[in-house]
Amino acid sequence: MRALKGVGIGVGVLIVAGLSFLLKVQLTGIPHYAREGVPELQVEVTPERVARGKWWASMLCSECHANQATGRLTGADMRLDDQFGNIHSYNITRHPVRGIGSWSDGDLVYLLRTGVARDGRYTPPWMAKLPHLADDDLEAIIAFLRSDDPMVAPSDVPSVPGRPNFFSKLLANVAFKPLPLPSQRIAAPPRSDAVAWGRYLAWNLDCWTCHSPDFSKVVPLDPPSTPGFFSGGNPMKDGIGEVIATANLTPDRETGIGAWSEAEFVRALRDGVRPDNTAVRAPMSAFSALDEADARAIFQYLRTVPAVRHAVPRSPGPPVTPETAAGKRAFVKYACYSCHGLDGNGSCDLSRNRQHWPSDAELMAFLRDPASKVPGSRMPAWRSVIPEDELATLVAHVRTLAR
Repeated sequence: MRALKGVGIGVGVLIVAGLSFLLKVQLTGIPHYAREGVPELQVEVTPERVARGKWWASMLCSECHANQATGRLTGADMRLDDQFGNIHSYNITRHPVRGIGSWSDGDLVYLLRTGVARDGRYTPPWMAKLPHLADDDLEAIIAFLRSDDPMVAPSDVPSVPGRPNFFSKLLANVAFKPLPLPSQRIAAPPRSDAVAWGRYLAWNLDCWTCHSPDFSKVVPLDPPSTPGFFSGGNPMKDGIGEVIATANLTPDRETGIGAWSEAEFVRALRDGVRPDNTAVRAPMSAFSALDEADARAIFQYLRTVPAVRHAVPRSPGPPVTPETAAGKRAFVKYACYSCHGLDGNGSCDLSRNRQHWPSDAELMAFLRDPASKVPGSRMPAWRSVIPEDELATLVAHVRTLAR
């Protein structure tokens, strides 16, 4: 009896301790950390560095921090309510109070390497950390953030405080911790080594975190040790809140991209159109800033990743009926709603489409090849995909969404 009583007391103590910890997590939220070893450096802002930094920022920063109406990095609603809570990205323009204009270059390096902001706030798991990015490229990003580019011009738009849910708080207290600063400078591999360069891009563009099955199990310092590395299945959400499971990018021929040609992969990555002529679904978008050599390098690297047989179901999308207007049917068929929402008020707002493209001819030209009209656009390129008559009905429907 004494032994049973002792076991009961022990279990009770564990339960109380566990509940106390969970209560503490709920009340204290995302932890803060003391910063140690903040680098002392001043990045020289040169045109070459700014251009390179903008190239990286267009793929790493603007997706989350860009205001869709202005294109400036003033922050935006991340639309992660069911996954991580009500999360807003921050204003990272050069404004000295609302943005990061008063941050030192060392503050920015520390944040991007470790995930800890200037006030000690940790930023998991929605903000990418860059433990593998070459110092030259990291400094180029900082040079861009310090530049006169309109994207980072000082703006007094206040950052909206996030409201992380309990899952986010638990991850930040248990699964994720600040990463260490590198002990020495990191160099980028030569672009002539396609596999090494493709690995460098795939790791630092954070492809592997989304395309592995579970954010909570990623291993930032050793990506290949992440369970299900690149095998997809991570549940994410599109512009209407529909759950989209990320694709298996391993070379498995049945469930991955093993049967894809290099040209098909390059088209999917750069133009946002899959081999079956369907669009990649949000939150994935076209990486038009990558040139063909970069896209081919990523493909060559993915060919070296261990194949994983992991069938990922594709979401069918919203239902349509024979009574649905032709333009709306095209809007659903080509998954436009995935980014724009069914009413045009999604993560990419269509309410001002008349201001941006006054004539139907201009809008149709943009839809055929977005990157040629707006450099760095993440829209799929619909040339040779949407027939001209269907494109006209799609444009007519988009016009009804303008406000």
